[in-house]
Amino acid sequence: MAFDFLADGIAVVYVRRAQEGPPVVEAASFHRADRDALGSTLLRLQKELHADRHRCTSLLGAGDYQLVTVEAPNVAKDELKVAVRWRIKDLLDFHIDDATIDVLDIPVDKNAAARGHSMYVVAARNQLIQQRQGLFETAKIPLSVIDIPEMAQRNLSELVAADERGVAMLSFGSAGGLLTVTFKGELYLSRRIDITTGQLQEGAAEQKSALHDRITLELQRSLDHFDRQYHFITVSKLMLAPMGDGSALKDYLAANLYLPVEEFVLGAYLDVSKVQALQDVTEQQRFLMALGAGLRNEEKVL
Repeated sequence: MAFDFLADGIAVVYVRRAQEGPPVVEAASFHRADRDALGSTLLRLQKELHADRHRCTSLLGAGDYQLVTVEAPNVAKDELKVAVRWRIKDLLDFHIDDATIDVLDIPVDKNAAARGHSMYVVAARNQLIQQRQGLFETAKIPLSVIDIPEMAQRNLSELVAADERGVAMLSFGSAGGLLTVTFKGELYLSRRIDITTGQLQEGAAEQKSALHDRITLELQRSLDHFDRQYHFITVSKLMLAPMGDGSALKDYLAANLYLPVEEFVLGAYLDVSKVQALQDVTEQQRFLMALGAGLRNEEKVL
């Protein structure tokens, strides 16, 4: 069961991985709540959804953490986080002593000569992590994982991953856009785009066209950089996540990118037949990251 704290409430999904066939979304619901009511809302949800019976995940928002890339230190595994702390201390906008961190390895080409490689470091303020944990403890909801949107989107990309090829995915929400490239279950590229769904769906045609130009330029630069850095990975396609009426952006990207562009049709990769809300594309966008978090298999905690 995954809980995504949005600006106007909490999106909750319950995902069950079936032995055969696609993962099944057993439930998805949105509960309006302002920041002061999150605790009481979680307490109510624990009773209504029997959340204490599930393995539960919560997502950080885009502004709740920093994701930075560093050269992987050549140290033993149990010394990795200590070594990484020294490498990122000048890259954060808060003091390293106030940070909770985790690391994500970026695997290198197994056929290449041994050389240094990079890794992602996730850093969030201790106070924010403690507050999130406290909300769930008070509500008596067992919180197993605190995750980030990049990894949720990685999980969604895995559903469409092609053998020996990478998959790019582009999503938009109220916090902006997110581009990821994944390969064999690993996150290789993450880029934030400062354009929201509201901007893409409102305004005059001329404004939307300018936004489409900006997005295309950012994608071209990011994918070119990816090709240079990870030449051993061929990206097969760009998946455009649900975002309401995204047909105009899809057509624009298809006409201006060298990659095939496809819509990520939720029902093609997840069994959403039990959830009426997920039959609507706009609602799919609301629940997208929660669904990705609900697909998580790892046991690692941020």
